Amino acid sequence: MNLIELANNIKTWGKELGFDQVGITDVDLKVHESYLQNWLDNGYHGEMDWMARHGMMRARPEELLPGTLRVLSARMDYLPPEAQFASNLKDTHSGYISRYALGRDYHKLVRNQLKKLAQKIEQEVEALGYRPFVDSAPILERPLAEKAGLGWVGKHSLLLNKEAGSWFFLGELLIDLPLPIDVPKDENECGHCVACITSCPTQAIVDNKVVDSRRCISYLTIEYDGIIPLEFRKAIGNRIYGCDDCQLVCPWNREAEITQHADFHRRNEFDDAHLLKLFSWSEAEFLERMQGSAIRRIGHTQWLRNIAVAIGNAPYREDYIPALTERLGIDEGLDEHLLWAIAEQKAALNNVPNVDRKKQRLIRIVEKGLSRDA
Repeated sequence: MNLIELANNIKTWGKELGFDQVGITDVDLKVHESYLQNWLDNGYHGEMDWMARHGMMRARPEELLPGTLRVLSARMDYLPPEAQFASNLKDTHSGYISRYALGRDYHKLVRNQLKKLAQKIEQEVEALGYRPFVDSAPILERPLAEKAGLGWVGKHSLLLNKEAGSWFFLGELLIDLPLPIDVPKDENECGHCVACITSCPTQAIVDNKVVDSRRCISYLTIEYDGIIPLEFRKAIGNRIYGCDDCQLVCPWNREAEITQHADFHRRNEFDDAHLLKLFSWSEAEFLERMQGSAIRRIGHTQWLRNIAVAIGNAPYREDYIPALTERLGIDEGLDEHLLWAIAEQKAALNNVPNVDRKKQRLIRIVEKGLSRDA
């Protein structure tokens, strides 16, 4: 078997299957073990207990699939057309959704293509041990991708690529073939730029390539289902699912190309992302509209929680407080955020010039109702 030829074929097949780049590396991540342990010791993983549960397995791919010799790291670009960049952040009555989640859930799509790639390889060899992963196993995907030549890890801890910036998904295919490995060509090109660090609304990037998840808006709105700490609620603004701020300011993202995958284009449901419209969805509507979306997994209550915080941060509108009040009593944790948002809307009302008595009367009625419920 000509392993060099096979490695070249694998990259060609990867392109045919929709990947924008495929690199090959070994499984040696020992240099990252101390970094990983320090990150866990500092509690930067927050309540993502599985991070600590698997320990150093993340830096040892061969423990996931005994006999693994190589990792195929694959990149699939997702930047959608009409991504609207930061315009949604400026429209404080609309919800901002992280770009990666505007379209179809990438997990199954990328994993299926990795499996097809493995099957192509399998046709060329006598036997192949393999296992595909897309955020589905304890593995350090970015260090592996960096070793495989897909780019470099930026100061925001995301992988950066000269062609795609950081707007791409990563997937890994573990195999037991001793293929020739790729030598990274790109050195770290971040230089003295600290735009990602200074732009983070919650100062979650606590050191070079180190993110404290407990402060990260993506963690708080997606991975964390508890009471969002008061100190972060104002900084969340109108970000109702994830946050792209550190990517939006990155110079390497300015020239990133639009994805060729229609699956990652903006869903019709988000053409009008007004907070009240999204907040009005019943649980059944939420599940139906978010079918096939990564957003579906946070559940309806957390969806309402996130939007409630955004409404609390929005300028006053007379229809916000009644909408918030109507949701009270569904869930104790949700109530905490609803009451906070109501209080914030009342405070915003005081800043509205020439408020008529009718609006003031509405607030008094709502206040009486809340105190009676309490």
